[in-house]
Amino acid sequence: MFQLGKTIVSEDVIEKDFMCNLSACKGACCIDGDAGAPLDADEAKILEDIYSKVKPFLRKEGISAIESQGVYITTDEGELETPLINGADCAYVIFDEKKVALCGIEEAYNQGQVSWKKPVSCHLYPIRVQDYSEFSAVNYHKWQICDDACALGKELQIPIYKFVKEALIRKFGEDWYMELEKVANSKKKS
Repeated sequence: MFQLGKTIVSEDVIEKDFMCNLSACKGACCIDGDAGAPLDADEAKILEDIYSKVKPFLRKEGISAIESQGVYITTDEGELETPLINGADCAYVIFDEKKVALCGIEEAYNQGQVSWKKPVSCHLYPIRVQDYSEFSAVNYHKWQICDDACALGKELQIPIYKFVKEALIRKFGEDWYMELEKVANSKKKS
């Protein structure tokens, strides 16, 4: 691990390779698991504000889950998350003609209906950020369903931090990302 400003970053973020391979996994990260996408308070408010514009892009099952649970939920631990459909699919997930899971929020964004792409936790994946009072931990979340993404990333030689560059800049800023690149480049040379 190494420190960048107020973050502690796992070496895996610069050493491991990753490139989503949707043709192999079909977007399983949006439909597998037992929790919704983590949200911060600002994102929960954004979801409240944009839901009416996102709703036309969602499946009826997702709309039903959202209308019964809310545009976000609060867990027993006080964490904010997107609601799930029957404890599985994210309520905001949609499917393309090839049955690949996609984000309905991102589709609304792509169609110019909203200016918010999707929760930063989704945008950052496979990186997970845990905020503590003094710092944020930036870690690689290894999940078996992403084995094909790891293989493709290795084949294409795309480190995780490059794969999620846009999301890291969105979360931590351009200067932070440039410092991360410097660390990664110095580690390559040693």
